[in-house]
Amino acid sequence: MRRARSSQPAKAADLEGALSTLSADELREIVVRTVSELDERAQARVTASIIARAARSGSGWSPAGISAKQVKEATEFVRAAVRSGGAEPSEVDGYLQRGSAAFLGRDYSSARQIFGALIPPVANGDIDLGYHEMPEEVLGADIATCAAQYVVAIYMTEPASDRATALREAISAVRNVGSFSEPLRELERVAIEPLPALNTFLSQWHELIEREAATGLSDDSDFDAHRWQREVVLRLEGTEGLARVARSTRRPEDLNAWCSTLAEDGKWTDALAANVEAAAIVSGNDYWIGAFLDGAALAAKMSGQRDLAAYFERAWRGSPSLPRLLRWLGTSATKAALARNVAAATAACPAQASRQRMLLLILARDFDSAAQSLATSAGLGWSHKDHPGRLAFPALAHLLGDQSPATQRALEGLSHDGIDFDDGDWAEDATDRPRLEMPSVEGLLERAGLQRITDRTTRSTVLVSMRTAAERRVAGVTGEKRRRHYGDAAQLVATCVACDATDVSATWAEALKAEYRRFPALRAELDLAMRAAR
Repeated sequence: MRRARSSQPAKAADLEGALSTLSADELREIVVRTVSELDERAQARVTASIIARAARSGSGWSPAGISAKQVKEATEFVRAAVRSGGAEPSEVDGYLQRGSAAFLGRDYSSARQIFGALIPPVANGDIDLGYHEMPEEVLGADIATCAAQYVVAIYMTEPASDRATALREAISAVRNVGSFSEPLRELERVAIEPLPALNTFLSQWHELIEREAATGLSDDSDFDAHRWQREVVLRLEGTEGLARVARSTRRPEDLNAWCSTLAEDGKWTDALAANVEAAAIVSGNDYWIGAFLDGAALAAKMSGQRDLAAYFERAWRGSPSLPRLLRWLGTSATKAALARNVAAATAACPAQASRQRMLLLILARDFDSAAQSLATSAGLGWSHKDHPGRLAFPALAHLLGDQSPATQRALEGLSHDGIDFDDGDWAEDATDRPRLEMPSVEGLLERAGLQRITDRTTRSTVLVSMRTAAERRVAGVTGEKRRRHYGDAAQLVATCVACDATDVSATWAEALKAEYRRFPALRAELDLAMRAAR
């Protein structure tokens, strides 16, 4: 499905242009007026963001100082709230903002006292704020940022020899409301000045996290300990350290961190070798083999390797999936080369990979086998990556001459970045970095010289199989009362009618509607799909 073209870039450009014409006084006036018009929660977030930005600006400005009396009020409030078991979110917001003000004013001792008293009981549920799942549902203050500020305040006030242990304990105390997947990055995100004696701390932190990663005794998940280990190793040793850890542990996540970091740094030749090595190390794990071989193919493309087809073929053979098959076949420069690759893929394609086999059958012009496979496919499970229907219907409909918008959208969706049968390979999950392109099924059909099925007998065979598959789909979704899928089943019926120049399919569709007269929701979907098809 094509994405609608957004007008946001134009609006953003207009806004940027307008702002560039305003003076500082005019901008301040607009900001003050706009903030005052926000609701209470949004106002708190925006105000905190502005204050934090100003405190980091280097201008020397900082929020008003926090007195000892205000610190005492905050801690007494927390004790009372714990005793009663609850508090008003607006009151908690006020004290969190007080702690942030102390932090941004470099009064780390006061910030530590306020946050240390308030955040752990909120994180542990000892103070009920009336939320359903997470405190941020009812708080205006960004409690995750406050948690990070608390940890930084501990860093700033703790003796250098005890920092690593103190920070580890603090993160455990607030982890339910904080974001510490990468603790070092999170600390630097909120810090308003350089962290003192950072290299000494990194060595201590590395030693502590290595122990946790080795023993698995972390009170967070074991996965966190290994992720934190990778973060600090990268800081201390660079990608060479990540390679050392990955080769030592042979953990897929460690290997992936090594390969991904090389790619992010643009070291594509090294990334190619690393991904190939990683794929060999995770032998037996199809998901990770495929991910690393995809990474190797991307690195080969970005480093200018000539024989890209070999890398795409290797990725498909290592972990067969439809996206990888499309990429490999898409490297075929000629009709003859495509035919050779289709024959090679057919010989190696797993028997259970029905959707991939369907593509190969169609490209090989074996329409009788394709029709038989479609007609015998299950009525349920169409979203499963090995069900042939989701590919067969739009591809065969296209070859029968159906140019309806529904068929075109379905055909385009087969090579869409977010296709539901993709196995999630990392090379396609972002738009802001180099990635592997997905050839279209329609483009492969054209390269194979397939434009229309013209043989009358073959057309009839294919249409019968499509009607049979549509009937099975209707029976499946109605039998299991899956009303959310009635529209999808109805679209299959309408596609059959759109593909048939005779009245046979239209008569069949009317008979099918009569057969399911006790399913008004299905009948309504059928009427809607049929009108759209006409």
